[in-house]
Amino acid sequence: MRVAVIDVGTVTARLAIADVENGRVVRMAKQSNIVNLGEGVDQTGELRPEACLRLLECIDQYLAAIAQANVAAVCCTLTSAARDARNSGDLLGALEARGLTAQVIPGEVEGRLTFLGVAQDFVATRLLVADNGGGSTEFAMGRLTEDGVLDLDFVQSIDVGCRRMTEKFLQVDDPPTQQSIDQAHAFAAQAFAPLAATWMQAAEPPRRLVVTGGTSTTLVALVKALVPYDPAQVHLATLTLDQVTEQERRLAALTALQRAELPGIQPKRAPVILGGAIAVSEVLRAWGLDELTVSESDLLFGLSLTLAAAAQGQPTPVGWAPDVKRS
Repeated sequence: MRVAVIDVGTVTARLAIADVENGRVVRMAKQSNIVNLGEGVDQTGELRPEACLRLLECIDQYLAAIAQANVAAVCCTLTSAARDARNSGDLLGALEARGLTAQVIPGEVEGRLTFLGVAQDFVATRLLVADNGGGSTEFAMGRLTEDGVLDLDFVQSIDVGCRRMTEKFLQVDDPPTQQSIDQAHAFAAQAFAPLAATWMQAAEPPRRLVVTGGTSTTLVALVKALVPYDPAQVHLATLTLDQVTEQERRLAALTALQRAELPGIQPKRAPVILGGAIAVSEVLRAWGLDELTVSESDLLFGLSLTLAAAAQGQPTPVGWAPDVKRS
């Protein structure tokens, strides 16, 4: 079954057109655009009209691509920024007017979908998965069994993400002061500590930390100076805490405009990448780990598998079903 899924995050809006066979994604084509839907949400509690317009222009392009792809089903989900904004209903109405039934999903569902996508590469392996986004980081720990069942100890969403960190601490001065950077570290560390303290002494600790999201993939691209970006060199790459810390120091010494010129970074991600690097480093420190694995098999993969199951009237792997629009 060929399906199309749209994931609208705080920073990035993404489209995946995937072929799903026997509960596996066998082919996927992705598009990604930084639209910064969550710009100002942490400060005002509302989506800005210009941010919604940027998203809707992107969605129109995605819908045109979907119309040419011969897909059987479509769904659209929105995450942290839409969860936080009190005027998200206006945006959902604009999407509905385009024939797209969009859902604002809870952080727990987001975490389950991401874990499902990541675990396709690690079947039967006990994992800790962290999806570090623009407004939040979703944590999930457990495994995907050989028969495709999610066996999770916990899923939790914490409001630490690259845009939220930037707007709270890092955008007054450019480059930010050391005091602002220290405050951002302290905020993330305090947010992550209770969850890590509860689960890092688990009877069966995870064998691997896998991190998804634009920050982690960009950090790999910066370390390797990837121009152009090459997913094959990013997917399942290892990042050490020393490498993350080195990139953080490098980014902190530059203005946003200077960061945008670095090989390996999307210029539109330059204003928020430092906040993301700080968050990723604090994930590692909270769990007492020296390295992580970066995955590109993220929520888009999990959402594609879930949509395919729902469209065929089958139980979904994550215990949640999207609103299915059939083509």
